[in-house]
Amino acid sequence: MAILITICARGGSKGIPGKNIKMINGKPLIYYSIRIATEFAREFEETKVVLSTDDDQIKMIVDDFNLGIDTEYQRPKFLATDTAGKIETIKDVKKYSEEKSNIIFDYVLDLDVTSPLRTLGDLKNAFDLLRNDINAYNIFSVSPANRNPYFNMVEEDEFGYFTTSKKGAFLTRQSAPKVYDVNASFYIYRNTFFINNFKSAITGKSLIYEVPHPCFDLDHPIDFDFMEFLLSNNKLNFEI
Repeated sequence: MAILITICARGGSKGIPGKNIKMINGKPLIYYSIRIATEFAREFEETKVVLSTDDDQIKMIVDDFNLGIDTEYQRPKFLATDTAGKIETIKDVKKYSEEKSNIIFDYVLDLDVTSPLRTLGDLKNAFDLLRNDINAYNIFSVSPANRNPYFNMVEEDEFGYFTTSKKGAFLTRQSAPKVYDVNASFYIYRNTFFINNFKSAITGKSLIYEVPHPCFDLDHPIDFDFMEFLLSNNKLNFEI
């Protein structure tokens, strides 16, 4: 069983400049994903960790960690834009890694740098769920949603009025179907996902792993402040 672990971190970021290597609790943000990638890789015999970036400074910082990450891959410019899709980015680095190693990877684990609140246990448990369902193409991490489209999320209709996003006779959020936020922390794909050429991580046969602890993506500067507070004050009951 061969596993590829991808760390995708392009250089450009409009919301938070340089966010992939921005310091948080004394470490560049990308360090947390690199460290857990190497921990997961040690659990299996044939595993490779590859960085996908267009930025030389990011490569230099990852090399300085001295954790054996492959940083030779250079992400093409057309995959380093705001509009480039994540799946196409992963497919390109997967192709590079397979040609370089002369093997076909059975699974790809993608760790999102900007959503680092994950544990080794999370990754192993999610991987087991996927391996135990031979029909599933992939699995991705989620958190319970604070809002529910059946109850307290609305959208505009064709007449300019607003109504619930999904229909249902639910009087309380608790009685509505359970929904989740995709927290973007990690995705695990079977090779059949790429063989079938899916364009989105959400397929007709996708599984979810509900993260049993706080987990959120860093999109805005205040998100960094909040996570910095949690990490520096030991407010998390787990180690990332």
